[in-house]
Amino acid sequence: MPAIVAGFVTVLVGFTSSAVIVFEAARALGANEAQIASWMWALGLGMGLTCIVPSLRWRVPVVTAWSTPGAAMLITGAAGVPLDQAIGAFIVSAVLIAVSGFSGWFERAMNRIPIALASAMLAGVLLRFGIEAFASMQTRFGLVFAMFAAWLLGRRLWPRYAVVLALAVGVAIAALGGDLRTGALRLEMAAPVWTTPSLSLAAIVGIALPLYVVTMASQNMPGVAVIRASGYTVPISPVIGWTGVATLLLAPFGGYALNLAAITAAICMGPEAHEDRSRRYVASVAAGCFYLLIGLFGATVTAVFAAFPRELIMAIAGLALLGTIGNGLAAAVADERQREPALVTFLVTASGLTLAGIGSAFWGLVAGLLTLLVLTLRRRGA
Repeated sequence: MPAIVAGFVTVLVGFTSSAVIVFEAARALGANEAQIASWMWALGLGMGLTCIVPSLRWRVPVVTAWSTPGAAMLITGAAGVPLDQAIGAFIVSAVLIAVSGFSGWFERAMNRIPIALASAMLAGVLLRFGIEAFASMQTRFGLVFAMFAAWLLGRRLWPRYAVVLALAVGVAIAALGGDLRTGALRLEMAAPVWTTPSLSLAAIVGIALPLYVVTMASQNMPGVAVIRASGYTVPISPVIGWTGVATLLLAPFGGYALNLAAITAAICMGPEAHEDRSRRYVASVAAGCFYLLIGLFGATVTAVFAAFPRELIMAIAGLALLGTIGNGLAAAVADERQREPALVTFLVTASGLTLAGIGSAFWGLVAGLLTLLVLTLRRRGA
């Protein structure tokens, strides 16, 4: 049960935090309602399969997601591009991702990143969720405090079920208070809509290359760091490669970019998912099953997730990630020789800095590596 709830929370957090960005990206490219539903079908199917298959294959939690920075880039940088040309650009980007994965060069680059910096980046990425879990008490004190109290009680008496108890209490209080927005709920299946792709130099330069860079730097790189910081060994190259293949196959239906998840992956890899590390892959399999449901019942699932108050979502995400944040900070500062570079990584990542359309996780890693290089050279010179 904790693993299944962790999978549900993973999808809940991932979907509610960025689905509106995907919708707006599709609209920016001129997609109609049927095509937008097809995007959700393709993305749900792609995320579901790329979560379930590798998790069962290697018995480790592998969580994928759509590229949220990629969707944001489409909103601002692809407006006015015909949909068929955008689909062609998605295919080019998918081929580049697949080649980067199967060739092994991306994994070789990631192997050079010290575990202290990877852990610091993980803690920095997740910090805002921990903060917002308690900051949300300002607007819904009764709801969030009751969830926190339930979590505390669970940690004291039934540690494996602490997050389950907090979620149950939150949903019950929201329902009793009339805060569950169930008016828009309806049962409606999504259907795939094929868009024949076409290639244009403008779309390749303006969409494919930026989408590839943003997905690899802002999504896959933090995703690998989360896996490493959580102590799991996953064959990164084939996983990245198959996300590219899945994107390639689903791009004509709206699957614009699939990649390793970072924030939501940490929910499945933390102690709240399962006390036995070897059984946490069940959480990612459960997340994959929920993603498949999103794909099949896109409109219905959208309404279900929209029914939850934002404060409930932020509270359950923060509580589910507390253990992972603590473990990341502990690993980041454990080695005194790498403590300062790790702190730089943590602070830059937590700052939310965005440059050239690339998020703070990448720049935090760059800043930490630069700090480590300078300090290492200084010590050698001394």
